[in-house]
Amino acid sequence: MLIRTISWLRTGAVAAVLALAAGTTLPTPAEAQQTVTVTGKVNWGLWVDPDGCMHWWADGGLEGYMTPRRDPKTGQHMCLERNTCAVPNADVLFATDSANLTASGRTWLQQFFASAGAFAYAIYGHTDSRAAANYNQRLSQNRANAVAQVARASGAVVDRVAGYGETKPIAPNNTAANMQKNRRVEIVCYRYPE
Repeated sequence: MLIRTISWLRTGAVAAVLALAAGTTLPTPAEAQQTVTVTGKVNWGLWVDPDGCMHWWADGGLEGYMTPRRDPKTGQHMCLERNTCAVPNADVLFATDSANLTASGRTWLQQFFASAGAFAYAIYGHTDSRAAANYNQRLSQNRANAVAQVARASGAVVDRVAGYGETKPIAPNNTAANMQKNRRVEIVCYRYPE
C-alpha cells in the first residue's frame, strides 16, 4: 500500500513539474469537476423476466443497471399476465427434419400474430427424441427462431426465444403419436392485467 502511494505521489509530482515547465497550470479541483466529457452511447429498454414482471434496464458499456418497473399510482412492481396462448404442432408448421416454415404454417403464424394482441411473446421450440440430443437442440432453436422471425415481421415484440430440443417432453417418446405431441412450438403471450 505504501509503495503504491509513493508511486502515485511521484507520478503526480512529475505531471505537475511538466505542466509548470510547459507554462500551463493544473486545473483546480473545482475546475476539474466542471469539465465533463461524455462519450459512447447508453442503450436502454424494458426487459420482461420469465414470470412476466417488467424491468427498466440501461447499459453504457462499462456497467449495466436494472430496476423494477413500478406502477406510478400504486408503487407496485408491474407484472404482465403470462399464459401459453398457442402450441402449434411442428408437423403443421415445418417439413420433416427442417426449420423452414411451410406456406400454410407461415400463413397461420401471420394470422395468429396479427390477432393475438399481446404486449410481448416468448417462443419455445421442442422436438421428439429420435435424433441425437445436440441435433434436436439445434433444430428446436432454429424452429423457434423461424417462428420469431415471422412474429417480428408481423410487428410483434418477441422478448424471448429458446430451443429445448428433447429435454421437455409432454408425453413419453414411446409411440409415433406421443412423439408427434412433443414436436411443437410453444408461444407464450404476455398481456397487461385487466
